[in-house]
Amino acid sequence: MTDGQIEQEIQAKGLTAPRVTPSGIEANIASEHYFTALQGARMEGLDNVADGVIRRDVHPLRPELGLLTFCVLVLANGFTVTGESACASPENFDAEVGRKIARQNAVQKIWPLMGYELRTKLASAT
Repeated sequence: MTDGQIEQEIQAKGLTAPRVTPSGIEANIASEHYFTALQGARMEGLDNVADGVIRRDVHPLRPELGLLTFCVLVLANGFTVTGESACASPENFDAEVGRKIARQNAVQKIWPLMGYELRTKLASAT
């Protein structure tokens, strides 16, 4: 069941108490950023650990790093959450699909954060 389907069921049942909603989640996202592990490694150089010592460029960048997509969501208060999507078969890699899956995984991390925030507000109001 998707978040949208669950939201429809909640509304159909008339459950109107304060709660976290999909639209509230989306409204809390200030910006979103996507990159592959390969892009990230190329931007700053990849640190490799060999024999317990951090060394730069001990191993060449592997093309498989391009199959791992990251999404960073910056929330309205400046907090960040991340999601990722790893493609097992290079032949199936699709950047757009990878970004959608990574974003979906990041959004799932926002629910408990906003739930905690709401519960704190509700508890302090009593």
